[in-house]
Amino acid sequence: MNLRLHDTATREVRDFVPLEEGRAGIYVCGLTVQSEPHVGHVRSAVNFDVLRRWLTASGYDVHFIRNVTDIDDKILAKSAEQGRPWYNLAYAMHAELTKALASINVLPPTYEPGATGTVPEMLELIETLIERGHAYAAEDGSGDVYFDVRSWPSYGELTRQGLDDMEPAEDADPRGKRDPRDFALWKGWKTTEPESAAWPAPWGRGRPGWHIECSAMASKYLGPAFDIHGGGVDLRFPHHENELAQSRAAGKPFASYWMHNAWITTAGEKMSKSLGNSLLVPSVLERVRGIELRFYMVSAHYRSHVEFSFEALDEAATSFRRIENYLERAAALLGEVPSDGIWCAEFVAAMDDDLGTPAAVAAIHDVVREGNKLLADGPSDALRGNAASVRAMLGVLGLDPADPGWTDGSNGAEAEQLRGAVDVLITALLEDRAQARADKDWGRADAIRDRIKAAGIEIEDTPSGPKWSI
Repeated sequence: MNLRLHDTATREVRDFVPLEEGRAGIYVCGLTVQSEPHVGHVRSAVNFDVLRRWLTASGYDVHFIRNVTDIDDKILAKSAEQGRPWYNLAYAMHAELTKALASINVLPPTYEPGATGTVPEMLELIETLIERGHAYAAEDGSGDVYFDVRSWPSYGELTRQGLDDMEPAEDADPRGKRDPRDFALWKGWKTTEPESAAWPAPWGRGRPGWHIECSAMASKYLGPAFDIHGGGVDLRFPHHENELAQSRAAGKPFASYWMHNAWITTAGEKMSKSLGNSLLVPSVLERVRGIELRFYMVSAHYRSHVEFSFEALDEAATSFRRIENYLERAAALLGEVPSDGIWCAEFVAAMDDDLGTPAAVAAIHDVVREGNKLLADGPSDALRGNAASVRAMLGVLGLDPADPGWTDGSNGAEAEQLRGAVDVLITALLEDRAQARADKDWGRADAIRDRIKAAGIEIEDTPSGPKWSI
């Protein structure tokens, strides 16, 4: 394998050299489960799912950790607005996230820790930082604990900023801080917060700060040093900068590579709940299938911003259906298309070049064009090898239509049941059309064809009989 990755920390594309031969440890910052996920959220999950699949397909034993932040200021505020317990909101939204990721065939992580389940490790990490002189308990009796940014000369190394050039966050609470840029490791409990949203600690009951959560979870499940840390580009500062500082200040080497995916934007702005321009996954899947939404996201490079539009989504869906149609026609001739085909050289080169999925998708289209020419000659070893190659490459991208991931789970089962019902109805209409043509009742045959077409169904006559697609 000659994989080269763009490392955000060094701003260079460099060879991937794992810490342990044959093994790759990846930690990806998951979501704060405060509301339903939109397509901007799931893009990050898809991007790192592709990385994981490529490493796995290349022979690595991948340990993939993606966390969930299930206690946070936003969760407490949102639950208070809705008049429900914070843990009920987090649990329900976590379930929605799981459904959304399953609907676009994102593999479950090796483990998905929640912040609330890793509090003891966070307390231990905070105590280490205090002992090393890099953190302090506020003297105002609040129970807050802060990281002392001036105690760590390398602070700002990830984003290449000087401390004196940084400004404190607009919503930062300055009370009890030595420097306004110090960030919270532990937040003392306030009387305005639910009593259940607090854990005992040496500095007083409270809850963890956002940044300490990921440092503790990554170290617990991947060790003090691991290969790749990923997340959205908006997490580089302050979240990942703070993670890096507190982890290394505690004596942990932490991540060797930092990777960040770009945003999906609407009207040039980051898609977010606060802007009110979010597009929830279930709503988008009323227009296209999950596999088509995934193809839309995979077709763009992970570091490229994507301006979302339904027109572009529809174009991507149409493009994917061409690939899918080829595989269906090949299967009609061959009986079955194996999935263990050989990747073409162009596909491998694209994936090894910092996960160049646009070029990888282009390589698949090229192989499909060759395959379409082979279809005219009927069943052959060349056709079988070509179609198997297409399936194998799609599988790396999580886009193989025959992957059980597209039918497993409640959403997939419902879709499969619906497709089965539609198939029965369309098959009956096609049988009526065939009988009308046999009777030379061309008017009736055309009327049936028009009814099917008006429903958004395309019919293709093949040697093995008519095939339909939406």
